[in-house]
Amino acid sequence: MRYFTNRLPDYKAGTPVEIPHEHFRERVTSIVDAVAQHVQPRHLQNCEGGLYVGSAGVAYSLLHITRTGQFPKESLRYLGLCKQYLVGCVEYESRSKKEAGASFLCGACGVHAVGALYSSSSKSEASNHAAAQYLESYAGFAKVCTPVKFLGPSGSDELLVGRAGYLCGVQLLAQKLGKQVLSQEALHTLCKVVVESGRNYSKRHHSQSPLMYSYYDTEYLGAAHGLSGILQVLLGFPDFIKSDPSIEKDIRDSVDFLVKCQTEHGGNIPPALDECGRQTRPAEHELVHWCHGAPGVVYLFAKAYLTWKDEAYLQACLRCGDVTWEKGLLKKGPGLCHGIAGSGYVFLLLHRLTGDKKHLHRALQFAAFMEEDQFRREARVPDAPYSLYEGLAGTACFLADLLEPEKAEFPFFNVF
Repeated sequence: MRYFTNRLPDYKAGTPVEIPHEHFRERVTSIVDAVAQHVQPRHLQNCEGGLYVGSAGVAYSLLHITRTGQFPKESLRYLGLCKQYLVGCVEYESRSKKEAGASFLCGACGVHAVGALYSSSSKSEASNHAAAQYLESYAGFAKVCTPVKFLGPSGSDELLVGRAGYLCGVQLLAQKLGKQVLSQEALHTLCKVVVESGRNYSKRHHSQSPLMYSYYDTEYLGAAHGLSGILQVLLGFPDFIKSDPSIEKDIRDSVDFLVKCQTEHGGNIPPALDECGRQTRPAEHELVHWCHGAPGVVYLFAKAYLTWKDEAYLQACLRCGDVTWEKGLLKKGPGLCHGIAGSGYVFLLLHRLTGDKKHLHRALQFAAFMEEDQFRREARVPDAPYSLYEGLAGTACFLADLLEPEKAEFPFFNVF
């Protein structure tokens, strides 16, 4: 099985839910110390993998933790560490190819975005100048990823390395800094490329969804490489969505296609289109991860619910939560992409969406499970055990967000 059998106590209506604040603070500071010890800022080889598994992701986690306001004694030290990681990452990414640099989660774009966030944490003239330079650099990559096949035939639209990822960074900077990196014309042009790419692919391959994409010849549906991640990013630009009724219709119909896929799979969403509507793997080997499955697609359904106020999307979110509760104690480790922290964030999202304490209880239970002997003994060690998306840097973000669950957000996936 890909997951531990969930024997955790579920929520009983009316039971108070208490957050062990001091314990979580101690866990976060302990994790940060371990990450800093094992991921040295001056070692450029640690920069490979960008925000996803490189030291840029560690830099972001330090910002994420500091921004909660729950670590006043550590904040100056964490910001100092963040700066050290950024200096090495900027040097490393200056040597990368332009096409690879346009990747938000795996390339230079993400480094520049975090650089802008870090620089904006100080109000000095030098910091303001640095932030402006980072933003200018980020904006420059729009031209790189505007050509339809800027990454070649493998697929250029998905979240991890493609256009959707670049647009995700644009959203992040707007949300956190109030800065519009691109002009409305440039932004709408890029979004339109994503839509037209999906329409053209769907027509060529006679897809049931008005928008469809492939990555290395696989029609993925999940957050990392697939349809749901792309649609979620597009929904983050309401002015663009409302600019053309045909675009809004195609996006909504594509969301509805994924809802239909979910109902055929007991609450989960299969990783790829060729598994939709049929059982191709044993239930115990079902992929219930952020990257592939309900724990990632739930953010699209939540954004759809907030956009159109249709109860069907909320019910889809709740089904994602239930299947994550059942199968989300993942054996791949404590991380975000395919680990228990990524599953735990589903419940923090649902808690914010509904206010139901059941979801906060479930998030706390998943956090507690990562301290159990069974998890420590039987869980696998990720390839990048201290990174943001595979390892402990992401776990630290999850635990820090449990201290302030009403503001919790999966890194770079804030739908509110």
